[in-house]
Amino acid sequence: MPFLADRLAAVKPSPTIAISTKAAEMRAAGEDVIALSAGEPDFDTPENIRDAGKAAIDAGKTRYTAPDGIPELKAAIVEKFKRDNGLSYVPNQVIVSTGGKQVLFNALFATLNAGDEVIIPAPYWVSYPDMVLMCDGTPVVVECPESTGFKMTAEALEAAITPRTKWLIFNSPSNPTGAGYTRAELKAITDVLLRHPHVWIMSDDMYEHVAFPGFEFATPAQVEPGLYERTLTTNGVSKAYAMTGWRIGYAGGPAALVGAMKKVQSQSTSNASSVSQWAALEALNGPQDYIAESSAVFLRRRDLVAGLLNDIDGITCAVPEGAFYVYPSVAGLIGRFTPEGKRISTDEDFALALLDAVGVAVVHGEAFGLSPHFRVSYAAADEQLVEACARIKRFCETLS
Repeated sequence: MPFLADRLAAVKPSPTIAISTKAAEMRAAGEDVIALSAGEPDFDTPENIRDAGKAAIDAGKTRYTAPDGIPELKAAIVEKFKRDNGLSYVPNQVIVSTGGKQVLFNALFATLNAGDEVIIPAPYWVSYPDMVLMCDGTPVVVECPESTGFKMTAEALEAAITPRTKWLIFNSPSNPTGAGYTRAELKAITDVLLRHPHVWIMSDDMYEHVAFPGFEFATPAQVEPGLYERTLTTNGVSKAYAMTGWRIGYAGGPAALVGAMKKVQSQSTSNASSVSQWAALEALNGPQDYIAESSAVFLRRRDLVAGLLNDIDGITCAVPEGAFYVYPSVAGLIGRFTPEGKRISTDEDFALALLDAVGVAVVHGEAFGLSPHFRVSYAAADEQLVEACARIKRFCETLS
């Protein structure tokens, strides 16, 4: 349409939302569909957090707040960064936004000029490149294959940096692979960044608290204090506390950057939901038992799903360090044919044929920037996961 902005031509709708929507439509039409495409915990928000939200409503805390968040929540975020990450911020270095996605978008919108480059390791969360494009930046994708654990090496980062590089977007544990960087791996990355003072780092720590035994989470400014003044450390309550629909994300960083992000937010959405902010305050300050309990469930499901998928001819599945995703390879299935004679040429072909044939919704690897793979979210009941893997196996056995 001629009246639309040119920048939208390069922006794609979210593939994860698209596949989840198609699965919901099929289910509404009476089809038996198991959706393993959504990136959200299947648990209810813990009761103490729900009660805090209800109490906020009853107390009339339903009016506008400061654009960057209520003082109580910002103080809790300052304490969280100190307690969990050894990072010291003051309130004007902290912002609360409507979900982690808005935090990232605000930062990119506030800093990118046309032609500025943003390094994005692939596989990546589907929104990273499109947010960069919407802000007139240029995504520079660095492929991180399974042979490197789906992690970017220091050498690959060094090769990707140019005089136009403004940001590196870093995500550990990762969506979609669950790959987590060790402190040594992270130190190698931060050593490169120390040599390039014009490059800032945006650390997406959303899956910090979904980390499994043997892996110790760390964030870049914690590992290398020399990067503190050019690091935006972002997080939220969505994954750690099963609060996806409450829409609360937050970040800590240099005061000038956070102030610019606040300016963007004040002229776009303004404050995040007041009720959600009071609930998030309870999440950060209240009992933390839920984190260990939910992580134990995800660990069991990870081992269940990885084991079942690795038992399927043509599929190999790496075992991740965190989050609640696996990112299996379908390299062994490329070139095979469905019973109807359709050739599986790409991972998207595989995902679409799988959904049509046996009603299992997954997201194809091309959406995350690295093929031939697909993403499975194991944030679903054990029985659903077992049934879904059985259907995937049955489908693969039909391929010739």
